[in-house]
Amino acid sequence: MSILPWQQQNWVRLCGYRTQNRVPQALLISGNKGLGKQQLANQFAFSLLCAQPKDDGLSCGHCDSCLLLSAETHPDLIKLKPDEQGKAITIGQIRGLLARLTLKPQFESYRVVIISPADLMNNAAANAFLKCLEEPAERTVILLISDKPAHLPATIISRCQRLAVAKPDKETVISWLKQQNVGALQGNVAALYGLAQGSPLLALDYANDGALTMRNDCFKAWVDIAMQRRHPAIIAEDWHKIPESPLIFWITSWLIDMIKCCCQTKADCLYNPDLKQPLQELSQQVELRGLYKLYDLLLISRQRLNTQINKHSMFEEILIKWSELNLSK
Repeated sequence: MSILPWQQQNWVRLCGYRTQNRVPQALLISGNKGLGKQQLANQFAFSLLCAQPKDDGLSCGHCDSCLLLSAETHPDLIKLKPDEQGKAITIGQIRGLLARLTLKPQFESYRVVIISPADLMNNAAANAFLKCLEEPAERTVILLISDKPAHLPATIISRCQRLAVAKPDKETVISWLKQQNVGALQGNVAALYGLAQGSPLLALDYANDGALTMRNDCFKAWVDIAMQRRHPAIIAEDWHKIPESPLIFWITSWLIDMIKCCCQTKADCLYNPDLKQPLQELSQQVELRGLYKLYDLLLISRQRLNTQINKHSMFEEILIKWSELNLSK
C-alpha cells in the first residue's frame, strides 16, 4: 500500500501519534466522498497492528499480523458497517461490538475498530456507542469515518480527535488521474474532474463505470426536452432507473454552468467544460430568474432523496419545470 499524494500531511500526523506514543482512543476521519478516507484508515490500522512497521510508518507486509490482515482474518481488526447498503448501523451491531471489546486484544499491539460511515448509526446505536468512548477498552483505537460529520451527535464528536482529509488542488487531481492508465480517462480528465467535484477516487470510479457516457445521454435528453423533441414524462420514466444522487448533481451542475455562461465564465471554471457550447446556447433561450427558481427546486429535491418520496414523480416535476422554462421565453 502507498499513501495517496494529497494525504501526505494526514499521514505525517498519524505517524506522529504512534512515534510519540499518543495514539488517540477515538479518531474521527472526515472529508468529502472520494478522497480515500477508508484507505487512509486501513493504512493506519495496518500500521498500528504491524509488528515491524517501515520507516515511513507503513506496515511491513510480511509479519504474522500483516499476513492475517491481508487475509482479512486478523482478530484485532474489527470493521463495522451497515448490514445493507443505505441502511443504518443498528444498536444490535453496537451491542455486538461492546461484547467483543470486553475481551482483551489477542496480539500485543493495538486492537483497531473501524466504523464507516459512522454517521449512519441510528439514535439508539449512537447512544449505545457512547459507552465505547466513555469506558475505553484496553489498547483499543476506534476510527470513525464520515463524509457528513455534522450528522453525528455532538456527544460523540466531542470525545474524538479529528482528522480532516482536504480536497486536493486541481493540478494534483488531474496529474494523479493521468497516471492511472484508465482508457476512459483519455481526453476526459477535465470533464471527470468536474463531474466528481474534484474528488480523485470518485473521478476514477466514474471513468471505470462509464458515468461520463451516462451523463452525456442524460444531457442529450435534457436538450431534447428544451427543444420540444421529447416529453418530460417519458424521460422521467427512463431516469427513474438511474441512481438519483449523481443525476440530481448532474442537473444541478448544468443549471449552475448555464448561470455562469450568462456571466461569460471561462470553460475551465465550469462543472462541465466539455459541454460549454450547448450549455451556452441553452442559457440564451431561458430567463436567468427561471434558472434560479429551478435551482431552488433542485435543492429541495436533494433534501428529499433520503425520504420516501416517489423518485419518478420528483424527476417528472423537475423536467416539466425545465420544459415550461424553455416555453416561457
